[in-house]
Amino acid sequence: MALNPIQPVTLKNEFATLIPLERAHTNALGEAAKDGELWNLWYTFVATADQMGNDIEERLIQRNEGSRLPFTVLTPEGEMVGMTSYLHIDKPNRRVEIGSTWYAARAQRTPLNTACKLLLLSHAFDDLGCIAVEFRTHIVNHRSRRAIERLGAKLDGILRNHQIMPNGTYRDTCVYSIIRGEWPTVKTLLEHKLKGVR
Repeated sequence: MALNPIQPVTLKNEFATLIPLERAHTNALGEAAKDGELWNLWYTFVATADQMGNDIEERLIQRNEGSRLPFTVLTPEGEMVGMTSYLHIDKPNRRVEIGSTWYAARAQRTPLNTACKLLLLSHAFDDLGCIAVEFRTHIVNHRSRRAIERLGAKLDGILRNHQIMPNGTYRDTCVYSIIRGEWPTVKTLLEHKLKGVR
């Protein structure tokens, strides 16, 4: 049995809303990326405000090809503060990756990321029928690695010299996953974390 159909959908809880990415979001997301000048983080990929339109266009092309499902991240007040995606959609093996995620500096270290991951994991396991969900990050991106580990994901391994970064350095990629048998515990953990900030 393959994955259930993966199509644009709105996901929402008390702390965040994920809506299908659209070209009309370009200016707001460009402004969000300016908060913290996220493109200056050499170990990750975030478009500059001027490049945001091209970045969104590429994500939409991949959505049309069926290899990505991109979302715009909104605060409870409706402010656009970042992007995230399902990537590496493997329908026969019922796996997806959650990644290509970034948030404006003002949205970091808030309940937003936990809330977004709960939404995406719930949809992946409960609606799409995934048996595993992956997360990938640069080996030196310690903040991202800690955040992934706090979700309850386990380190599967490290892909050495996995990518060449824009500055010419080589990226070793840490691959994490949550599998279906772990999902009930992870879900309870994330719901408990969010309950504590109400």
